[in-house]
Amino acid sequence: MAQKIDWNYLFIGLLGALFFLPFLGGVHLFDWDEINFAEVSREMIVTGEYLRPQINYEAFWEKPPLFFWLQSLSMRIFGVNEYAARFPNAICGIITLVLLYYFGKKIYDKTFGWLWVLSYFGAFLPHLYFKSGIIDPWFNLFIFLSYIFLIENQGVNQLEKESNSKTIPLSILLAGLFSGLAILTKGPVGYLIVFLAWSIKTVIYREFSLKNVKHFTLFSIIALLTTLLWFGVETLRNGTWFVKTFIEYNLRLAKTEDAGHGGFMGYHFVIIFFGCFPASIFALRSLFSRYNFFGEKTDYTRSMKVLFWVVIILFSLVQSKIVHYSSMCYLPLTFLSAIALYDFCEKKEIPFWVKNLLLIVSFFIGSSIAAVPIVGQNIEWLHEYFKGDAFVLKILEAKVEWSANQAMVGISFIIVIFLLVFYLKKVKIWSTATSRMPSGLRGLAFLFLTTAVFLNAVLIVFINNIEGYSQNAAISFLESKASEDCYVATFDYKSYANVFYAKKRIPTNPKHTSNEWLMQGKVDKPTYWLAKYPSKSKMDTMPTLRFLYEKNGFVFYQRR
Repeated sequence: MAQKIDWNYLFIGLLGALFFLPFLGGVHLFDWDEINFAEVSREMIVTGEYLRPQINYEAFWEKPPLFFWLQSLSMRIFGVNEYAARFPNAICGIITLVLLYYFGKKIYDKTFGWLWVLSYFGAFLPHLYFKSGIIDPWFNLFIFLSYIFLIENQGVNQLEKESNSKTIPLSILLAGLFSGLAILTKGPVGYLIVFLAWSIKTVIYREFSLKNVKHFTLFSIIALLTTLLWFGVETLRNGTWFVKTFIEYNLRLAKTEDAGHGGFMGYHFVIIFFGCFPASIFALRSLFSRYNFFGEKTDYTRSMKVLFWVVIILFSLVQSKIVHYSSMCYLPLTFLSAIALYDFCEKKEIPFWVKNLLLIVSFFIGSSIAAVPIVGQNIEWLHEYFKGDAFVLKILEAKVEWSANQAMVGISFIIVIFLLVFYLKKVKIWSTATSRMPSGLRGLAFLFLTTAVFLNAVLIVFINNIEGYSQNAAISFLESKASEDCYVATFDYKSYANVFYAKKRIPTNPKHTSNEWLMQGKVDKPTYWLAKYPSKSKMDTMPTLRFLYEKNGFVFYQRR
C-alpha cells in the first residue's frame, strides 16, 4: 500500500517562503557583517577568484568560502544587491523549518514536529536571521545536522536502527559531512561545538563505549576530509600562510575582545531570553526541570540540553560578545520549547507563571516598540543622554518622519498577545480524525504567527527610519560614486560600505589600501573620504582635502 503523502512539508515550506522571501532588498545592508560578507562575494564575481576570499581586493582570512559561494551564486542570479545577499539565508530558513518538522515527526509525532517548527518560526531572532545576510543560519544548520546524526548513531535513541555490518554507518558519514561543511562555512567552531556537546553528554550520561569512540573518530576523520575540499586545495595552491593566518585569527578572537564587542558575563543569557521570545518562556519549563519524554525520546532531550548549555557557556567565556555568537542555541532551545508545549497541550493547561511571564515580556517588548515613534517625534528628549557624544547628537539631527500611528504596531502586539493568552486558557480541544491534536495547538499556532507578523511589521514600519539615523547619509553618498572609477576611503573608523556601495573596481595600483597614500600621495583616480563628525576638526586641517558637506553625523571630503 502506497504511503500517504504528508502535505505538512509543502505547507511549512510555503509558510517559510511567504515570510522569508519578500522584502529582502527593502533596506540597505547593515555594517558590519552584512556588508562585509556581501563585499567578499561581490569581489569573487568581479575577480573570478572563488578559491581565496578577499575583501578590498586583499586576502580575507577570517572566514572560509562556502557561504560566499552561496552568495555569489545568488548574485549571479539576482545581481549584486541586497536581495541577492540575503536570499541564501531565506532559502536556509525554508529548509530549516522543513527539517525541524521532519526530525520532530521522527522523534515523536506530527504534533511535536509542528510545535518545534512554530517555536522556531515565531521566535524573534531565529526568524530575523533568515532575513539577513550573515553567515550564521547556514553555519548553525550544518552543526545541528551533524549533532543530530551523532545522536542517531549512539544506539539508545536512533532514528534508524544501526545495522550489524562493519561498514561505516550512514549517520556517521552524514554527521562528518555536515560538520565539515560547518567548518567550511565559518571555521573550526563548527567541529568544536559538536565535539564538546558529544563528549560532555557521553561523560554525564555514562554512554562511553569503544564503539562510540570508534564511530566518533570516524566522524572526525570524515569532517577533516570534507574540509580538505577547500583547505587542502588552498594549501597546495598557495602554501600554508592563508590557513595559518585563519587559525591564528580564530584563536585571537576567543582570547581577546573584538573592537567594540565586549560585554558582561551574562550577555548571551539576556540576548537568548528576549531574542527568542516567546519560545524562551516555554523552554524554561524543560531547561530547568527534569521533565523529559519517556523511553526513546529521553536521549534527545538530554542531548539538546547539553548542546544548549555548551554553546551558551562557551560563548559567555569568549571575550568577544556579539549577538549571533550564541545563535546556535536557537535550535535546542526551540526543541525544549516544543517539549514543554506538548506537555501543556496534553494536560490542557499552561502554568500560571508561564502565562504571566508571557504577558509581562510581551508588554515590555510591545510598549518599547510603541514608544519608538513617540521618542522619534520628540527627539530632543535624547539630547541630554548623549550630550557627550557629538556623533550621536549629529545623527539625531536627521530628518526622519515619524507618525504616532506607528505606535499601533507595538500596541496591537500587546492586545493580541493578551487575548491569545486568555484564549489558551479557555480553549478545550481541536482534533482531526487522522492525528492526535492536543488541546491548545490552534491557539499556540496563532501565538507564534502573531510574533512572526509583529516582527515583520516592525521591520516594514521602522527599519527605514532607523537607517535614516544610522547610515543612510553615508550609503547615499557612496551610491552616488558607484558609476565613477574612483577611490572612496573612511577616516578614523573601519567599514567596507565604501567598497561595496561605491562598487570599487579592480585596482591597478598596489597602494590602493594605503590611507597615507590616498591622503597625501600622487593618486591616480579621483579620491573621496568620509568620516564621522568628531573627525571633522582634524580633517579640516589637512591641506590635501576639500570639504564637500556634512549630513546626519557624517562628513564628506574630496582630495584636492
